Amino acid sequence: MTRRIEGAGTSEDDWLGWPNLAALPPLELVAPPRVVIVAPHPDDEVLGAGGTAALLEALGSRIVVLALTDGEASHPVEDVDPTVLAHRRSGETEEALCRLLRDEPTVRRLGLPDGDVGSRVETVAAALEDALGPGDWCLAPHHHDGHPDHEAASAAAATACAGSGAHLVEYPVWLWHWSAPGDPGVDWSRARRVDLPPDVRARKRAAIAAFTSQVAPLGGDGGDGAGRTILPPAVLARFERPWEVLFP
Repeated sequence: MTRRIEGAGTSEDDWLGWPNLAALPPLELVAPPRVVIVAPHPDDEVLGAGGTAALLEALGSRIVVLALTDGEASHPVEDVDPTVLAHRRSGETEEALCRLLRDEPTVRRLGLPDGDVGSRVETVAAALEDALGPGDWCLAPHHHDGHPDHEAASAAAATACAGSGAHLVEYPVWLWHWSAPGDPGVDWSRARRVDLPPDVRARKRAAIAAFTSQVAPLGGDGGDGAGRTILPPAVLARFERPWEVLFP
């Protein structure tokens, strides 16, 4: 598991210029009893699969978010105390989910160290097996997403689904950064499109905006206001499409 998130990444113009992306076959959405979304860090669940979660909720599924870390390592410690940042980011998750979903979801926090999920794969798998049952869906990061925590979460989800009878659906986040249209290292034949109605797309956009520590420089509680933006507009553009891409 190696970090492949460097530089500006593949531009959204390049992705949208690839005709295969918009032509992906649609994913048929059913209403599983429960949908467990695995979030290695606060915001992953919204960026990668927020619109799909909203649609599944509307179909009658119960939404559960398993938050693996509180995202305390997203900024250098000289910019903000990790404990302060963890508290802030967990609060952003609560606000984002309120904006995204109609009902209050269940959020279970494991409090694992940000950046070290790989050493806790068994812990994550056990927590997921407790939360999942036959016929449920587990939305987890893509197994080649390019971030070690994401790939560890995916491995845990695959183990838990095999043991519980749940259905694993992978969502990409950083794959859009390091990969490129037609990349032979990505199994595009598995990829499916989930179209987002305008109201769902607007709710997802509002939910993303709730992660203020990530979409703007830090300021106020511990930051000096001069830090970098973790999710600048060029990155956010990948998650503002009228569809999401999943790998069932």
